[in-house]
Amino acid sequence: MPDLIVEKKMKKSKTSKSAEKKSLSKTALRRQREREHRYESILSAAELLFAREGYLQASMERIADSAEVSVGTLYFYFKNKEDLLVHLLDKISFELRELLGSEFIKADFSLDGIKSAGHVFFEEFCLKCPEKLAILFKESMGRSNLVEEHRKQIFDKLIADVQEALIRLSDNRKLNYQSALSAEIMAVSILGMYERIAYHFLIWQDSSKEMKTISKDTVAFILGGINNLSRQ
Repeated sequence: MPDLIVEKKMKKSKTSKSAEKKSLSKTALRRQREREHRYESILSAAELLFAREGYLQASMERIADSAEVSVGTLYFYFKNKEDLLVHLLDKISFELRELLGSEFIKADFSLDGIKSAGHVFFEEFCLKCPEKLAILFKESMGRSNLVEEHRKQIFDKLIADVQEALIRLSDNRKLNYQSALSAEIMAVSILGMYERIAYHFLIWQDSSKEMKTISKDTVAFILGGINNLSRQ
């Protein structure tokens, strides 16, 4: 069964980082914080420029200027613009997986968790993070074989998270899905709906004022599909 948010790995990573920091001198710690700050500043600058100007139009020079670092510093962290996009996709996908996964976990993998995750995606991620939405669903599409493969891996992980939530839901509620493929089919469909609804109503047109209604109707449609493919 696929891991959801890879919680154990995250905890181990945080523990190891904490231990590492304790062993470093104050000067080393300061330099580490500065490196981390520059890295995050570059990603934030790239996120805004890729989303607002487009990936093709945003040059490395413009990104460096926006991040207030030299072009040389930018290339120290990222070998090219494609590499920067891949790192940015990793950051955005991790944040999205964590956002959705926390709703599944809080609701103990119940139907309420599926419902809450849908509302959070549309009303939190889509509305409050339009740049992240544009990069994940629009600006990263068709850039190169490397980026496409990376996008596939990201969506495979998101699908696996939703599939695990659906499997745990069936275990908790003693449900039997129609077939062995039901959970995977529903997970793919849910992520597909997330993408298409967000793309249609927020990227192709600005229906942000109606997003709560869109969120409510979409989630109701998803829950109906789950109920139709399950039996007590």
